[in-house]
Amino acid sequence: MKIPIATYRIQFRNGMTFDRAAGLVPYLKRLGVSHLYASPIFTATSGSTHGYDVTDANEIEPAIGGRAGFDRMVKALKQAGLGLIIDIVPNHMAASLENAWWHDVVENGANSRYARHFDIDWSRRLTLPFLGDNFKNVLENGDIVVKPDPKTARPAFACFESFYPLAPETWQGREDAILNITDKAALAELHDRQPYRLMSWRDAPRDLSYRRFFEITGLAGMRVEDNAVFDDTHRLILELVHSGAVDGLRVDHVDGLADPKAYLERLRQQTGPDCYITVEKIPGEGEHLPADWPVSGTTGYEFIAMLSDALVDGERITVLRTAYNKVVGKPVDRAAELRTAKLLMTDKHFEGEFTTLLKLALSIAKTEGITLDERAIRAALRELLVAFPVYRTYGTVAGLPAADLERLNDITDKVRSSANAPDPAALDFLIRVLTGELSPAAVGEAAIFRSRFQQLTGPLMAKSVEDTLFFRQHMALALNEVGADPMPHDFSLARFHTAMQIRLKQQPDALSGTSTHDTKRGEDARARLYTLTEAPEHWAGCVTRWRQLNHCRVTILDDGPAPEPAVEWMLYQALAGVWPPALQPENEAGLKAIEERFLTYIEKALREAKLRTHWGDSNDAYEKAVFDYVRYLLSPANMAFLVDFTDALQRFIRAGLINSLTQTIIKLTAPGVPDIYQGSEALDFSLVDPDNRREPDFALLAQRLDGPGKPDFTTEADWRNGQLKQHVIAVLLHCRQAAPLLFRQGDYLPLAASGKRAKNLIAFARVLNDEMLIVIVPRLVLNVIDEHLITEPTKCWTETEIALPERLANRRYHDILSGNEVCLTDRINVADIGHFSSVILRSG
Repeated sequence: MKIPIATYRIQFRNGMTFDRAAGLVPYLKRLGVSHLYASPIFTATSGSTHGYDVTDANEIEPAIGGRAGFDRMVKALKQAGLGLIIDIVPNHMAASLENAWWHDVVENGANSRYARHFDIDWSRRLTLPFLGDNFKNVLENGDIVVKPDPKTARPAFACFESFYPLAPETWQGREDAILNITDKAALAELHDRQPYRLMSWRDAPRDLSYRRFFEITGLAGMRVEDNAVFDDTHRLILELVHSGAVDGLRVDHVDGLADPKAYLERLRQQTGPDCYITVEKIPGEGEHLPADWPVSGTTGYEFIAMLSDALVDGERITVLRTAYNKVVGKPVDRAAELRTAKLLMTDKHFEGEFTTLLKLALSIAKTEGITLDERAIRAALRELLVAFPVYRTYGTVAGLPAADLERLNDITDKVRSSANAPDPAALDFLIRVLTGELSPAAVGEAAIFRSRFQQLTGPLMAKSVEDTLFFRQHMALALNEVGADPMPHDFSLARFHTAMQIRLKQQPDALSGTSTHDTKRGEDARARLYTLTEAPEHWAGCVTRWRQLNHCRVTILDDGPAPEPAVEWMLYQALAGVWPPALQPENEAGLKAIEERFLTYIEKALREAKLRTHWGDSNDAYEKAVFDYVRYLLSPANMAFLVDFTDALQRFIRAGLINSLTQTIIKLTAPGVPDIYQGSEALDFSLVDPDNRREPDFALLAQRLDGPGKPDFTTEADWRNGQLKQHVIAVLLHCRQAAPLLFRQGDYLPLAASGKRAKNLIAFARVLNDEMLIVIVPRLVLNVIDEHLITEPTKCWTETEIALPERLANRRYHDILSGNEVCLTDRINVADIGHFSSVILRSG
């Protein structure tokens, strides 16, 4: 297997085609990556902006170049010595009439060849929740008629632009009569004879006959555990791997599958041993990827959480929390808030999935001859789901693995001892179902229950934490990131070093990400916002002052002020993260550009919080009041605030730029395969999607990389325009190319600093035989900025040393970033190193 040196993620669609990507190959080669890492390339719904809504898994999207364009891109990559990794989506396909398989299922129901390709409950009619109202009302309004489908010419229910095919047995032989039906009762009777039932999208959470992806009814779950389904959905994928066009696969949402391990074993068997495979999985606190999965690791969300240990001031964050609580008006109980979010998901957003599990449990109890009150089982099931701290367990028909049994026992103990403890007998019964301790007569139903349970805990966790709690709790937005622990915990450099050592042992070939198409904000925005934990009193004072300056624009509504204090705190922090380093208050065009992006983010933030407005039922008055407040913040007429905000932000901007380079250098030198998201080799201050999926200015990136001379660590302009970050990435990627085994297999040795600035440094070494790399980067520098950290770094690091173990000491090293030769004894005097103290020393 060829392990990547580094990957570069490109988002196809939205103007990015294979031919355009081929044109970027020379730039990627010069940057130093080894693999282009492509978003889904298979045919998706018309106008798809992301490609995860696949309609044909065996065709390459014509809109981005089709197979011919793909082949041209592959040829360009191969000629440059670069590889290709593609993103595959085994969990779901588009529940769209553009999808020929889905169309066939809609038309033929359980008799369709593809009826069991999709994860559908065929004990009832297929639900199609795509109407704006219930079927009766839509029919009554005259919005449903029978017309020939423009594509097939066969009779279909026409509802605006959609044509739902009629089952052949309901019209063949009397086509003219069917097409001439105008009587609503006759149309309703015809609808009742179809294998599907048209319904309102609002009813989907409580009444859906197919498994969906999270809450997205337009994405239907696939049964890839079935060999025939696997073969049909992977035919082209495997052809691309076997032909050598594709070197690696990124498996989207692996936890959504019925049996992830079995799927990955089959995928590995079919691709062969040389294919690099990673899985999109978000481990919980203390959770690790199952060791027996035949993959190289995860796609790297947990790496972001690990970095926060190095860059958050663990000694000061409680002060920030206290300040936030004061603004909110009460102490925030994060555990209670998480429970509230999970209950919302269980009781409302996934009501149908919950009801399916409950019915299965009641049926199993009947089979086992167990008499339990339905309310008791409901309460026990609810508490068990809410208490789950990770995405899922990995039980099969054979039961649960030992590690999952231990986890389940821990969860059960917590549920039993909680204030909301359910009936013990009901809880015991559910645990027996999950562990398979039942009679042979109930084994089949128990296996289905276990699978459904495991496929529900993941969506519950994701939607409760990432898409609800993280939009409700705003104390430190940098910590509200995919992969982060939702509960407060200690932050320390020791935790970071331990995490890196574990990573080297368990996932040395996993991707290490800092920005993705799904992160809540770009890596440089996050790096800047970490610095708020270093000056919490100062930040809180700024927010208080800004709230007073803009208080006149707070609107009092019947349900409270808009924006409320907690949202005001969020607005100022989010704005601080996205603010371009060079933007000045008098730049009206720049302010307008920020406003447009920021309002889109705020709409999503308010609706995902699901407190005073949400996607299903927006509160227009509340949203307008908050939007008006934001517009005023960014209005040229609000100059007093803008000048104050910009001036106050400068310290955080400078410290954030240093954090940015620190996390970049760590990503490029610590265990794991660095993944660079498109454009983030320069500065990335993006917000949540769709903002983070905008195409970067590739021409400018190439121009800067090829520019004469190299950026200067002591020139602040080179920091602010992102050129220094890009330069460092290129230098270190070529270093990785020169010593791939050192970065892949080298020991990770934490190095201890002592003296005046000991707490302001992160130092570690990578060692493999006679090859050695020493990394020294700054941290927690907000209060060091005034001592000329950038322009005169040697003055900052006096009286600060790093002790070297014997295997590193008394050697000559080459400073990769400055080009200087350095002779070291048994310690490093940091002030002697020179530039910025962002140092990578290599020997061997």
